[in-house]
Amino acid sequence: MLDGQVEDDILEMLMKLVFQLLCDGELMLAKILRDRVLSKIENNKQAQKMIHKQPISSLEVSVSRDSLLDFRSHELAEQMTLMDSELFLKIEVPEVLLWAREQSETLSPNLTIFTEHFNKMSFWVRSLILQETKAQDREKLLIKFIKIMKHLKKMNNFNSYLAVLSALDSAPVRRLDWQKQTVEGLKEYSALIDSSSSFKAYRDALAAAEPPCIPYLGLILQDMTFVHIGNPDKLPDSDNVNFIKCWQFFNIMDSMRRFKQTQYDTLKKDDKILAFFNDFNDCLDEEAMWQLSKEIKPQTRGRANKAH
Repeated sequence: MLDGQVEDDILEMLMKLVFQLLCDGELMLAKILRDRVLSKIENNKQAQKMIHKQPISSLEVSVSRDSLLDFRSHELAEQMTLMDSELFLKIEVPEVLLWAREQSETLSPNLTIFTEHFNKMSFWVRSLILQETKAQDREKLLIKFIKIMKHLKKMNNFNSYLAVLSALDSAPVRRLDWQKQTVEGLKEYSALIDSSSSFKAYRDALAAAEPPCIPYLGLILQDMTFVHIGNPDKLPDSDNVNFIKCWQFFNIMDSMRRFKQTQYDTLKKDDKILAFFNDFNDCLDEEAMWQLSKEIKPQTRGRANKAH
């Protein structure tokens, strides 16, 4: 353990070095030094301060971080639904129409936030599973997420349902070894988003859903884009508006408008679960997830050659 004064002197020298690197345009080196060295020293100093402040009795209690398995599946699904609902209600119809035409994050800010939330949730689910080192622990998490999906479907939250499903069916997770009954159980939930017959199973489920409901916006945006690309704004050889295109847009947007009119009033926020979620920011990037997946189940040379 370094003497406090010596540690402070080293910290000051490193801070000066970071500043010099920034001045020299060495942004990457400065970031690496700051993140890997300075943050560790600062964390150590904070930890030492906490140790000196705490009474001896409190040091004997080990603090463990909450696990997904510590919470009930239906409660996790409820909090996911509340988060989705809050973001979904902020989306304005013009944003969706503009997205079909412009694909602009600036012109469709709330829609962009909602889409990013979907992606973060999906990456968070994958990250939790892949960071487990034991096969039985990964299996428990996957089964837990299947149970959560069951409750999400009951609540007509198709957005979170498909975010979780896309994670469980992602390549880094799917390629791992799972119990046969777990795989069979997942197939049942995957049937909802079967792409055959233009996602008929999902469209039928959405049509039968009673509000409150949160639809999967990915398919809505896809439909809107297809209508825009496949139909001109004006009739051929005319300045008249193509009302058929407008009617198609209306039909797609009408279900979204209907679902925005009813909220999940009976659900209450759970601060502990929301803190555990941390807005799904604690997730790995795709490359890191692939590395973990290959560490858990290394690729065979034959499969690697086939990939090339």
